[in-house]
Amino acid sequence: MKFLLFIFALIPRIAFADLLAGSAPQTTYPGVLISQFEESDAYDPFVDYSEFEEASEEEADINFFRNGRFFTIGFVLGYRSFSDTLGQIYSPAPDFGLFLSYFFDLRFAMQLTFLTGDHSMGFTSPQGTNVSGNASVTSFGLNLKYYINTQNVTKGLASINPYLTGGFANITRTATVKNESAFAKENATGFEIGGGLELPLLRNKMYFGIQATYQLVNFADENSEIVLKNGSESTNIYPTGDIINIFSVLGVNF
Repeated sequence: MKFLLFIFALIPRIAFADLLAGSAPQTTYPGVLISQFEESDAYDPFVDYSEFEEASEEEADINFFRNGRFFTIGFVLGYRSFSDTLGQIYSPAPDFGLFLSYFFDLRFAMQLTFLTGDHSMGFTSPQGTNVSGNASVTSFGLNLKYYINTQNVTKGLASINPYLTGGFANITRTATVKNESAFAKENATGFEIGGGLELPLLRNKMYFGIQATYQLVNFADENSEIVLKNGSESTNIYPTGDIINIFSVLGVNF
């Protein structure tokens, strides 16, 4: 009987000893929480860096939605001239058109531009033949625009948005000269480079800008002499040259 009582008294002590053996020894203090370490909590520089990149991208997106613009439509009015021999044949004249810009972020945008204008043309051949007529020039361009960061310049200049632009344009030239078949409709692809400035209006809802571009273009007859009277009279004139555009821009931001 005494042996059974001894066994029953020993069982709780054995269970308590097993409980202590199964847990890690640690010292606790009142009011202090004990954290548990897991292998997944180890420092991973790549994970931390990716999280930093995600935070930076999120901040850039928030800045774009707050201060940026998605697309812009507007009107273009300017002045077109020509270089080299084309500048001697065609007189400078106003041109006008429309444009549509789509913004990828605060710095990059893609722009579609339509421009058209008429130019008077005229020259005199060595034999004394006077040639006069009209030339209609139309271009449809696809450009990329890069806006230069002005945050580190003087406060008065920070509101000016300078940019660089470059792209391609399909240019159509239609020349009309009475009683002469040497002039006709021609198409050419040109490379365009330039730059401009934008001034925000109405709290960035609109803007006014100035842009200048130089179009490198090669028409099919650039290296061919202009001949008159169905090829019987030479002129020693080769219509070489490029196109220069200077125009103002009025855009609406969305």
